[in-house]
Amino acid sequence: MWAEREGLLLRLTNESGAVNYGEAAPISWFGTESVDDAEAVCQNLGEYVTEETLAAVPVRCGCLRFALAQALGGHEMAGIEDKKALPVAVLLPAGRAALPLIGPKAEAGFRTFKWKVGVAEVGEELPLLDDLIAELPAGAKLRLDANGAWERRQAERWLERCADRPVEFIEQPCFAKKSYGATAHARAEDLLLGLANDFPTPIALDESVVDAGDVARWLERGWPGVYVVKPALLGDAAAVLAQLEKAKAAVVFSSALETAVGAKAALRLAFAFGGEPRALGFGVWPLFQDQRCDGPYMAPFIRPQDVAALNEEAVWNVVS
Repeated sequence: MWAEREGLLLRLTNESGAVNYGEAAPISWFGTESVDDAEAVCQNLGEYVTEETLAAVPVRCGCLRFALAQALGGHEMAGIEDKKALPVAVLLPAGRAALPLIGPKAEAGFRTFKWKVGVAEVGEELPLLDDLIAELPAGAKLRLDANGAWERRQAERWLERCADRPVEFIEQPCFAKKSYGATAHARAEDLLLGLANDFPTPIALDESVVDAGDVARWLERGWPGVYVVKPALLGDAAAVLAQLEKAKAAVVFSSALETAVGAKAALRLAFAFGGEPRALGFGVWPLFQDQRCDGPYMAPFIRPQDVAALNEEAVWNVVS
């Protein structure tokens, strides 16, 4: 349970007086730098920040690099104003509590549903899958997110059951943190690749693609599934997304539980990305006690004008 979201807001003023904002929203247990790490680097930036300053920020501080790039570049919406609205996935709770929520969310217009699994034993959760599917509206898609909770056999049981059902993908069935050691980490990655090649239901990477180096490694390995990317964690997010677009990769854009400042930059990148649009993982708001800090209100679609309307200065005033 998170009682508060820690991060850094940056405010840069250029010589003509124009102001731009950026947000560093680290999730250290997810694999990013800590807030203290990012703040220590900020203390040494000096009075002026330039592209050269950004290039000198350590690669390990990907969240801070994203924030600085955001503040240096601003949030011009040019080129995406006429883009179609992007669908949003609605997040369901684990277990049977998800069932009564599907009908109201479907009536509201949602057509992609994300169900948290791997919370209880497979024998408890797996029988609920068909009950859940029976509640879905026609043409709806279901995403399952295990957050790396399963071992091989558990993942295989789910993949076998999902093979002929309307499951868009299973997100991160298995995972081993890098802190578990190189051998365990490599074994988990090999297992993911093997599962992706052995079963028809696509697998999505989330915890496995925290930063630019992770994305590059999986691209090199020819990952055949989906990439769930949180732009706020990627460092040079534009360059990483260009690599994914060039590889014609299947990408889902997801929130890092940032404020409207970081969300504005992340969603702009989502609208600018080429390829088939997939439902966004940005159905997280309302989130903050002061709603001025929230991104677009949770709805079945997010429009470019919803992103353009986000007020970064209001967020700055709230927290300062």
